[in-house]
Amino acid sequence: MWICPKCKRPFQTTNQSHYCQEKTIDEIFDGKPDNVLMAFDDVLLATADWEPNVITAARKAIVFSNIRAWLIVRPLSKVLDVSFYTDTPLAGAVFHKSNVTMKGSKKFMHTIRLTGPDELTPEILDVIKKGYDYAMR
Repeated sequence: MWICPKCKRPFQTTNQSHYCQEKTIDEIFDGKPDNVLMAFDDVLLATADWEPNVITAARKAIVFSNIRAWLIVRPLSKVLDVSFYTDTPLAGAVFHKSNVTMKGSKKFMHTIRLTGPDELTPEILDVIKKGYDYAMR
């Protein structure tokens, strides 16, 4: 894993192209409602024991990485957008979106939206863990 010397974010590829961001996680949540921040706190607590797990601020998101980025969390104006990847399609009522990342690809992106605290159910946590496990391969 390569760590950018400027922004300290981890990447799978040495000198990977990215937008160096020196924002903090708190700055990404500036102006967002408390319910969105509390939903993020639930995600942090639920994944705290998953190792390795590096959490960094990106341009408009918070990126969780192990061997590669496995969870992208975007605080929106009313909801917390939580996205992860797998090598198989997943279906269920918990997903806001679930689709292939590019035509012909075998990588699928899944998005769940949380509107506040206490919405991170065991079912949702189980599918998010699939994204963590996929990134560890």
